[in-house]
Amino acid sequence: MVDLYIIDLFVIGSLLLFVTLLSGWISRLPLSFAIIYLIVGILLGPYGFGLIQLRRAEVFNAEVLKRLTEFVVIISVFSCGLKIVRPLKFQAWNITTRLIVFLMPISILGLAVAGKLFLGMDWGEAILLGAILAPTDPVLASEVQLTDTNDRDELRFGLTSEGGLNDALAFPFVYFGIYALKDNNWKNWFQQWVLVDLIWAIVVGIVIGFVVAKAIVWIDKKIQTMRRADEIMEDFIALGTIFITYSLTEIVNGYGFIAVFIAGLVIQRSYINPERPLMQLEFIERLEKLLEIGTILILGTILLVQPMLNYATQSLLVIVLLFLIIRPVGAWISTIGGHLQKTYRRRTWYPGTRLLFGWFGIRGVGSLYYLSYAFGKGLEGEIGEQISWITYTTIVVSVIVHGISATPLMNWYERNLSRYQNASPPATIDEFE
Repeated sequence: MVDLYIIDLFVIGSLLLFVTLLSGWISRLPLSFAIIYLIVGILLGPYGFGLIQLRRAEVFNAEVLKRLTEFVVIISVFSCGLKIVRPLKFQAWNITTRLIVFLMPISILGLAVAGKLFLGMDWGEAILLGAILAPTDPVLASEVQLTDTNDRDELRFGLTSEGGLNDALAFPFVYFGIYALKDNNWKNWFQQWVLVDLIWAIVVGIVIGFVVAKAIVWIDKKIQTMRRADEIMEDFIALGTIFITYSLTEIVNGYGFIAVFIAGLVIQRSYINPERPLMQLEFIERLEKLLEIGTILILGTILLVQPMLNYATQSLLVIVLLFLIIRPVGAWISTIGGHLQKTYRRRTWYPGTRLLFGWFGIRGVGSLYYLSYAFGKGLEGEIGEQISWITYTTIVVSVIVHGISATPLMNWYERNLSRYQNASPPATIDEFE
């Protein structure tokens, strides 16, 4: 009898060949690659051919899922940093500031209120749910993010920078929810949360991300002048940068996600030869796509019908509130007056931009990571089941509805943006260059 592992390799290899050879057609359809991976994952799982039975495997637990999703996220946020070429000036990052400072807290608070009022949760449990589901995903949102370093579109820039940062900046609220789960008396830990988890961890992440990236670039330039590295091996400089930056930051209790994002930004700006960061970006994007396949396949194989049905009403409530009320209203509030700001290119702020910021709040691998992290920190029992199946269902629905809508909506946006630009006065020079 043929080993199931061999059959799995055959199926996954066929999937890779299929999506690669047909990628030119698939990218034009109202269908994301993630939907294909999810469907294949379900078919490989217990409700399909039963070729992958991760829930029955003794080695599969929350720690495995945590480490896999952690690796995927750090690769993705580094990629986001490498794509962004804007100068590090406040005005150039105005939209990012709005989405992080206003939209993310609004999302967390809105979900927490929903959890408290409608789902029977305590405040700690509700805030944890909000922190898990609030961050948008940098992994699954490639269709709506910057396409390359020459892309100056304000919508794509905002979604890219938001995805790169909010997976890190949701961490303090995850810790807040975990502390509140263990101790309802906030006075016992609130000061430590502010000083360590809110201030220290963020500042350390920014500093180490900057310093490590600068140091690696300096060492790279020095060594390359003496003897050039093997071209085949040069791509691994990016991977080494990610690992070193992330590990050093985590050792001193900083947020490694934000450090890796900052490292990507720094490396993009540190080479005189612009081809060096581009080479790293190409390698990281290929690795990111491969990891996306593995993660979504695993998600598909661990889904179970009965618990999803048990929490279907609660999940539907959260999905409707998050996708149709909390995110759109939060985005509208966050972008008030956005068209009046000196954006990087003033004419890339089309009136429909605000609507699309409200819709493209894609949930995915980042939420899976925070969920598995919370399990490792004491989330368990009935509340653990409730939060986990609401999270899984929300991600599945997001993969489907955002995956289907991304291509037609972005095509609509670009057509209308083009007409808007043609009807506007001639553009002046970039305000920040």
